[in-house]
Amino acid sequence: MNDFKGRHFSGEVVLWAVRWYCRYGLSYRDLETMMAERGVRVDHSTIYRWVQRYAPEMERRMRWQWRRPMSDSWRVDETYIKVRGKWTYLYRAVDKLGNTVDFYLSSTRNAKAAKRFLGKAIRACKDWEKPSKINTDKAGCYIQAIRELKKEGKCPRDVEHRQVKYLNNVIEADQGKLKQLIKPVRGFKTMRTAYATIKGFEVMRALRKGQGRTFNLTRDPIGEKRMIERAFGVGPCVMTEAMTLIEEHFKAAA
Repeated sequence: MNDFKGRHFSGEVVLWAVRWYCRYGLSYRDLETMMAERGVRVDHSTIYRWVQRYAPEMERRMRWQWRRPMSDSWRVDETYIKVRGKWTYLYRAVDKLGNTVDFYLSSTRNAKAAKRFLGKAIRACKDWEKPSKINTDKAGCYIQAIRELKKEGKCPRDVEHRQVKYLNNVIEADQGKLKQLIKPVRGFKTMRTAYATIKGFEVMRALRKGQGRTFNLTRDPIGEKRMIERAFGVGPCVMTEAMTLIEEHFKAAA
């Protein structure tokens, strides 16, 4: 089934707008102007609907490509996101190399939310991807969450919980770059729209950091574009693209 049926624009154009919005920290009106300069006249409210529809789907379809922790030492922290004038909490985990592991948006900051996030992150990992060390800040909610997860068998019992401040510099720096993408939004209206948009930001940040490089045949933004298009059945398949690149390589070498 065509994912873009009834959109009045081709899948390439829709994904182009969603990808740019989630990668470069643009406002919807700025993106409307940029697309108009390239001959695509689309209202900013339409781009908003595209992001709400396809950003979460992009994250879901590509999760198996980029979500691969390269280290079993995790850094966990939360940052603040304003939704309808109130602060909410974006829980995030990266490995010690800065690769995104998982994220979760919650309206509360307590042991229950921390437990839900860590359980979600660990459950999605293969046995060899699960953490041996989890570093957090001094918040007591993490101590309780990890203790309960171990008791319920949802977290490896030998996981070492550390609370060393400087070790979280990696995730704090990563969150600063994520906030640069969120800033032009100027606040979200609902939790649903906030989470949908953040999913797009997170997957594009992961790709930009080099996660999923195995599937990025050209190791550049063009390769990222093709990865996303393939996830939606747009453009050539990976084998066709690989053969084309091989042919171009031999032609250049001749």
